[in-house]
Amino acid sequence: MLLLTLLLGAAATLAAEGGQHWTYEDPVLTIRSHTSCFCRKASPHGQDHWPASYPECGGNAQSPIDIQTDGVTFDPELPALQPQGYDQPGPEPLDLHNNGHTVQLSLPPTLYLEGLPQKFVAAQLHLHWGQKGSPGGSEHQINSEATAAELHIVHYDSDSYDNLNEAAQRPQGLAVLGILIEVGETKNPAYEHIISHLHEIRQKNQRTSVAPFSVRELLPPELGRFFRYNGSLTTPPCHQSVLWTVFSRRAQISTGQLAELQETLFSTEEEPSELLVHNYRAPQPLNQRVVFASFIEVGPSRTTAEMLGLGMGILLGCLCLLLAAYFIARKIRKKRLGNRKSVAFTSGRVAAEA
Repeated sequence: MLLLTLLLGAAATLAAEGGQHWTYEDPVLTIRSHTSCFCRKASPHGQDHWPASYPECGGNAQSPIDIQTDGVTFDPELPALQPQGYDQPGPEPLDLHNNGHTVQLSLPPTLYLEGLPQKFVAAQLHLHWGQKGSPGGSEHQINSEATAAELHIVHYDSDSYDNLNEAAQRPQGLAVLGILIEVGETKNPAYEHIISHLHEIRQKNQRTSVAPFSVRELLPPELGRFFRYNGSLTTPPCHQSVLWTVFSRRAQISTGQLAELQETLFSTEEEPSELLVHNYRAPQPLNQRVVFASFIEVGPSRTTAEMLGLGMGILLGCLCLLLAAYFIARKIRKKRLGNRKSVAFTSGRVAAEA
């Protein structure tokens, strides 16, 4: 009986630590058999089935969410986040790991956040993305619009807890920064510190070392505009312990960098290799939670291209108005000159007849 109790306890601990198999989707897997034919086998471990193995994944404060800007609450007392130590993580190389679900970069505790109720030190960052030829890839959405990818920087409350695992199981034990990533025209040198090493960790559980670089440059330039809400981890065991900060401004990577992210890594250790793609969770119900905003202008976000197009449209509109005003004024001036000449001619004619 004692042995059985110990085994059940170990199984529960394993489940709580994410030891059970899970996937993002419920695909029909294609497997090559010894006869070289392809057999199809269902895999019931996707998002819809997470609560069966990880009950907290069915909770009422789950992440990610679709942030509807017309329903957020402006909070003028939300202080701006101030990342400390982000510019230089220190001299030691950083560990880059393909864990089969994402690419994860370890971060030293010299990186921490100011502007939150407690001191939150950094532990790791990771990425979520879609797949080639399909839109979307971010976990959070703003006004039902997803971006190509999303970066998460995970911190834990070091004032109250000794490590990340302990903090993850406590209310507001974690603070995660969410950075939406869109596709731009140029390569992003900061993200290249990660993407350029992906070929070294193609298979699950492979690791490599990355020279320290400025993590601050992974973030958007403007950090004062953000959304804040209480949520959860977006992967099992889905602990509802996260204080989320999702920035309104976006980071950018090039089309080539996104392609490398979508086409380089595998989610398996052995053949047949399965491409690591579509590793994002669908938006979860907001339920009774409130999403706060640090800024008032909470209309739909616009991309850089949209803003440039809007600016060009306004400029062209102003030029058209100026041209129209110029031609109208010219026409009025010509008409006035014509009237003056007519008056002068009439006056001269009357004088001559007199």
